[in-house]
Amino acid sequence: MSVTNQSLHRDLKANQGFLILIFKLRNTVINMNFNTLSIARLSLTLLIAGTLFAALPARAQEKKTWSLEDCINHARQNNLNVRKQMLNIRIAQADLLSSKASLLPSINGSANHVYNWGQTIDMYTNQFATERVQSNNFYIQGSVTIFDGFQKMNQIRNNQLNLQVSKLNVEKTMNDISLNVVTFYLQTLFYIELEKTTKEQWEVTKQQVEKIRRMVEAGTMAQGELFNTESQAATEELAWIEARNNLGISYLTLSQLLDLNNMPDFTIEIPEISRINLTENVPGPKEVYDYAIENQPDIKASKLNLAIANRSLSIARGQHSPTLSLGGSWGTGYSGAAKEGFNPKDVLVPIGETAIGKETVLGYGTSYEYRTKSFSDQIRANENKSLGLYLNVPILNGLLTRTAISKAKINVENANLDLEIQSNNLNKLIQQAHADALAALQKFTASQKKLTAANESFHYAEKKFNVGMLTSIEYNENKKNLSKAESDLLQARFDYIFKTKILDFYLGKELTLKN
Repeated sequence: MSVTNQSLHRDLKANQGFLILIFKLRNTVINMNFNTLSIARLSLTLLIAGTLFAALPARAQEKKTWSLEDCINHARQNNLNVRKQMLNIRIAQADLLSSKASLLPSINGSANHVYNWGQTIDMYTNQFATERVQSNNFYIQGSVTIFDGFQKMNQIRNNQLNLQVSKLNVEKTMNDISLNVVTFYLQTLFYIELEKTTKEQWEVTKQQVEKIRRMVEAGTMAQGELFNTESQAATEELAWIEARNNLGISYLTLSQLLDLNNMPDFTIEIPEISRINLTENVPGPKEVYDYAIENQPDIKASKLNLAIANRSLSIARGQHSPTLSLGGSWGTGYSGAAKEGFNPKDVLVPIGETAIGKETVLGYGTSYEYRTKSFSDQIRANENKSLGLYLNVPILNGLLTRTAISKAKINVENANLDLEIQSNNLNKLIQQAHADALAALQKFTASQKKLTAANESFHYAEKKFNVGMLTSIEYNENKKNLSKAESDLLQARFDYIFKTKILDFYLGKELTLKN
């Protein structure tokens, strides 16, 4: 049973259960007596029916036939590799913001609260202190770079380019996923058609077996002809089983590519392949290359990487330049050792002695009581400020700047080679895709002629077989040729569609199966 038939079977069973419940409800309403128990049963039945009825539309909405566009859009939005690349964009945005913020002044502040024991020199009184001393310090310092050889400006431009590269990498990942989706979508369509064709062939052969069996029973045909036809039917049944298994695997692969591992009802839209316009006007490789070289994200990313390498070289050369910056600071502090006098009193104090009698001479002086200066007074008194220009001239730094410049030049050369390699690879891919498309078109045209001839040959052989002029072995051989011609044409059609879609991809056209 195919995936589609399994889904239909489950839906029929669900609807069947719902209809049975509705009929039970109808019988309950007709036969019930309106007592408390009947009303309770009716209420319960209505509740269950209402729940199932509400669930059915939800299941109907859940089912979806996926077109090629649906698959591509879902993969581009939900694929884990794409989501991972999106994180790189956020990192590049953060780096760009950081480099822009580096142009702003740098301001830092500090504060401390310290206790000292033992002999130490107090930084505010400049005197020895031997007791426990509490001190506080407050400091704010700021600086801004005036000139640094344009290193910061070049770094900002570099990060802007890196952000563009990150976005292009996301686009490239999306394009790769889109091509993978197209590949497996067309593969699934091929196996759908192949499963249908092989089943039809098997059904025809089974009818032929029944026809020959009746002829054998009537004595108008030999038993060996029946054996040969039954063998052919078994072979075609095996081919149908293989096609059905390949279809299931192809569905599984496509659903996993879309990260739809928990969708057992996953089915795809089947366009009318025969109506897809298989134009013979295959675009030339130069036309495709001229467009792709300007628009393919990997080429654009390589060009940006070359620009990044050149900017990095400018940054390295900027390290030779002097750096001029403007800086300033403000600081203050408090010390428990700083004392102040208060409550002055006039007292007699010795001021000397007489020359003859060496008697002490007293004079008037002032006596104070001492206390620690207040916090607010010390903060105001201990303020210190600075403002200055600072010039830093690189003279010798162990050849670090020269080495950085040499490495940056190598990176520029490497980026140039990468761009050239990407361009050459793109040209080779387009030439190969163009040659493949032409070959696929020729194969498709030849397969059409082959099918026409095989069809005529089979119909002629069928007429001869029906009148006994052809053995079953010869008949089956013609039937095999017809089956192979049909399979070859089907494969050639899908191969040509895929090859032309690759050219459409390089031309920037939408990947679709609609004309």
